Amino acid sequence: MQPLPLHQKLNLLRQIFAGMDSVLVAYSGGIDSTVVLKLAYDQLKDRAVGITALSPTFPASELEGAKRVAAEIGVRHELVETDQLKIPAFTENDASRCFHCKTDLYQLLGTLRAAHAEVVIVDGTNLDDLGDDRPGIKAAREWGVRSPLVEAGLSKAEIRTLAKELGLSNWDKPAAACLSSRIPRGITITREKLSRIEQAETVLHGEGFRHYRVRDHGEIARIEVGQDELARLIEEERGLRISRQLKELGFRFVTIDLEGYRPGGVSLGSPRPAR
Repeated sequence: MQPLPLHQKLNLLRQIFAGMDSVLVAYSGGIDSTVVLKLAYDQLKDRAVGITALSPTFPASELEGAKRVAAEIGVRHELVETDQLKIPAFTENDASRCFHCKTDLYQLLGTLRAAHAEVVIVDGTNLDDLGDDRPGIKAAREWGVRSPLVEAGLSKAEIRTLAKELGLSNWDKPAAACLSSRIPRGITITREKLSRIEQAETVLHGEGFRHYRVRDHGEIARIEVGQDELARLIEEERGLRISRQLKELGFRFVTIDLEGYRPGGVSLGSPRPAR
């Protein structure tokens, strides 16, 4: 079967929202959930609400962007607070970490929906996500969360194209992920580690990098940037400046991953936790 052209997928997406009475959108400010929020609002107006969960794992730098884009859309945007660090199964940081994180989020959204049974909770999962190890998707299904982008058969590349056509200002925003994804599996997640990672990545952002991660390996900070940005990172003056600032945060060694940024890079070569 031939895949549908993008305009037909867009029409299908609109039909999906038209079949809903009202929605709560799990909105992080990333491109996927932004497209969902935009189309939900276009179809349902004040019956669509974006919900952003604030926690120690959510970079503060992402919040302002999420608020700005929601305001551009004109949709109602609410902030709720949660704290996955209170969940031992999450802080243990095993392969099910994302399951516990998303369970916490969807449970919270479920309490917001409780008084209105007709409200549908939707997320920004796309077709490409289904090929990854995503325990969070399992949590979404258990809580009855729908993924309109998957239902319409939209890939990540198509979503970016669609976002640009819809006039969304963040259509080319680099992918983001919760701060806990920078800590190797098996290493306990703490508030102090998350704060240090966030401060370290703020340094890279301040140097003008677009795609970056600082992976926390205890005494070692492993920096990943896009392959096209590696040359800038290893410029002597800039490299020394970044190294000095990261060491001031408590890292003893600052290293550069020559393979550059790639999703899931924290699990590659991760040290075994001490016994």
